Order: sequence, then structure tokens, then C-alpha cells
Amino acid sequence: MAVDRSSGKVGKRGQQVKTTMWKVGLAALVCCAPPPIMEDAAAADGFDVVVLGALGGIQDGNLSAYLVRPHDDDRAVTCDAGTLVNGLRIADSNGAFDAVDVPRQAGQSRVGYILTHKVKGYLISHAHLDHVAGLVIASPDDSNKPIYALPSVGKALVENYFNWQAWPNFTDRGKPPRLGKLAIADLEPAVRTPLSDTKMTATAFPLSHGGLESTAFLFESDGDAMLCFGDTGPDAVEKTTRMKDVWTAVAGKVKQRRLKAVVIEASYANDRPDKLLFGHLTPKWLLASLHDLAAQAGAESLTGLPVVVGHIKYSLTDEQPQKEILDELEAGNDLGLRFILPRQGSHWHFK
Repeated sequence: MAVDRSSGKVGKRGQQVKTTMWKVGLAALVCCAPPPIMEDAAAADGFDVVVLGALGGIQDGNLSAYLVRPHDDDRAVTCDAGTLVNGLRIADSNGAFDAVDVPRQAGQSRVGYILTHKVKGYLISHAHLDHVAGLVIASPDDSNKPIYALPSVGKALVENYFNWQAWPNFTDRGKPPRLGKLAIADLEPAVRTPLSDTKMTATAFPLSHGGLESTAFLFESDGDAMLCFGDTGPDAVEKTTRMKDVWTAVAGKVKQRRLKAVVIEASYANDRPDKLLFGHLTPKWLLASLHDLAAQAGAESLTGLPVVVGHIKYSLTDEQPQKEILDELEAGNDLGLRFILPRQGSHWHFK
């Protein structure tokens, strides 16, 4: 069953529960029905995810970016940052941050306060514009924080954007003067790395995106995990094992029901020829790859697993491809997966 709404909780596998809002500290504020408050700060309770940008391609202002935080902590990072300030603004208007109290002395809007005080860093999968534009544009008014990326990605950010030609150099590398506001933190593949000033760690796994190095990030906190993919082509087309390698790394967590959600792409419908994928997935290729995970973790372990399918390319025709893509996913969904198509401003608690 697919969910596509502005807000909601995704509970135990296959169970849909009520609307959730952004939470500060340990107090859970849930619209319409107050549940028991979880008093144990050490208890794992999954992740909250806010969609700052849902699409791939050409619709500026709504490009790939997901805000991720543990449910019991309000310090967040983003997985990619194609849209940042506009995404925060839309999410705020949808109630995603209703529980955030802005101190009077901050002198900021709620969007400004979240950007500068609650977003503690950016994890960037690759340096294509639809994954970094929001980060670059927001940098003059952003606060000091790290950008986590594989070395090839950090290098591309500095050389192509923060170079005093495309944009001033707000990083700590590259062409001087280096303003140093955004510190590039190199990630080593398959090595678990603490994310500064958060309760989370992240592990980076290289992907192949039309021959370009992209990244999948495994977020972990208190034993729970969620997976966020950057752009990726199918292993068979890219002639790699990059996606299968990610599934191998997380299969144990899937068996233990510790992997709470997967964010991944399907940029085109199934009628897109392989030679025109340009390093992206279609529903048939995504389903084939998820069957690789099922082969390693056991098909029963995937029942009810939320799979957020984003980066769908905006179309300049009269019809958008979301319904077609969802129909194709559901037609091949013999694993009982929970496919969700994100909308900008959507927010969920995956637990």
C-alpha cells in the first residue's frame, strides 16, 4: 500500500498510524491523538524524515533533499540538498516544524532558525546541480557546519561551485580566500562515521551513476538504521555490483527489522530504454534490485518495509509520470514492500 500525503507516521511494518509533527527533545507531539510519551531517551524509536525536495531534473525549488533525524532528537542532517530554504519553507507550511520554538533572542524566522541551528550538516551523494543547488545558494546565510561526502564529491563541489567564479568559496578547501564556513569532511567507503553534534552515524557506499561516483548513506542511531540513496543506475546497466554491495552490507539489519526505511530513486517509467537511463532506475530495475536484497535477507524480512521512491523527473508534457511509476511498482510488488511517492513538505516517522 502506498502513502502520498503531507504528513504521517509509518509504524511497525505494514501498519499506518497517525500524523506526526516535528519534535523537540523527547516530547512527542502528535496531531489528533496524543500517544504515550516515550520517557527512555536511549530507546530506539526510528527516524523522522522531511521531504525538502522530491524531484529530479528541471523543477527548480523542488529538487532532491531529505531532512533526517532520530525521532527522539531534534538535531538533523540532510541527505542531499538540491533544495534547502524553499523546502524548509514548504515543509513548515505543512506543519512539519510546528513543535519548534524559536527563542526570542534568535531574531529569526522558524525556517531561518532550523537552517542555522537544527541542521547540523549535509551529506552529499554527488555534485550534480539538482542535489547541491540549495546548499550552494543558502551558504551566505547558513551557519558553520560540515559537508560529508566521498573525496571525489567534495573535490567536485570545491572545483565546480565554490571557486569564486560560480560562487564564493565558503568551504575550507580550494581557491583562496577560503571563508571556512562549510568544512568538507571526507568519508571513507564502508566506514561508519559519527555525524558531528548529532546522535547519528553515517556509512557511505559508492554507487555508479552513469559512470560518475554517487553515494548511498546508511544512517544509524541507537541501533536503528535507514538508507538514503543518491542517483544510481542498475548494476546490470552500469556493469558494477555497487547496488548489490549496499544490500549485502544492510541485509543483517533487514533480517533484524532494524532498517526502518529506504529512500531511493526511480527517475523514469519502464518504457525508458536502458541506453537512455543516464545512470538512473526505472520501476523494473528497482524491483529487480530489491529482489537482490530479498535473496540475501529473506523475502519475509522485506514485508512492509517503507521504500520512498523519489527523484522522478518533472515532465513538460501535460501528465506527470508519478501514477505510472507507482502502478508499475505495485504491479511487480510480490515482496509486500510499502512504496511511498514523496511530495515536497511530506514528513514521516519511520519506526
